[in-house]
Amino acid sequence: MKRAAFLMITFLSVVSLACAQDKPASPKSETSGKVGAATVKITYCQPSARSRKIMGGLVPYGEVWRTGANEATTLEFDKPVKIEGKDLPAGKYALFTIPGENEWTIILNKDAKQWGAYKYNDKDDVLRVTVKPTKTPAFVETFNISTGKDEVVLKWENTAVPIKIKG
Repeated sequence: MKRAAFLMITFLSVVSLACAQDKPASPKSETSGKVGAATVKITYCQPSARSRKIMGGLVPYGEVWRTGANEATTLEFDKPVKIEGKDLPAGKYALFTIPGENEWTIILNKDAKQWGAYKYNDKDDVLRVTVKPTKTPAFVETFNISTGKDEVVLKWENTAVPIKIKG
């Protein structure tokens, strides 16, 4: 009887530990939408501010950023598009950015299977454009990317970065 009780307690403890695992600090997210005639699928990880200074702090100005957390963020287009007026063939690309206070460089890189920006190589860039960031109407705790009729928008902390796309 004692052995059966011990086994049951052990089993319940293991099940409880397995179910009680913490949510990842930067959970994976996917979004998709129509941009003109093209469909874009975006896969990224969502870090949170957690009382930290983000833009110009955790995310330094003037340096290549993976634009999210963990694996490189990817954008996949099923048809050719124009990003900020520049042609981009259909395909899957890693999204990197170089944040600045008044201007951001948006980079689409052909090496879509990267962890962070550690192996980023500008020789693999397919497209680079610059955009102007704006202020968000309210604080954005968790980094997010959304699609609109003719844009993809990055938002975090007090910053929004709209990227114009035509399908």
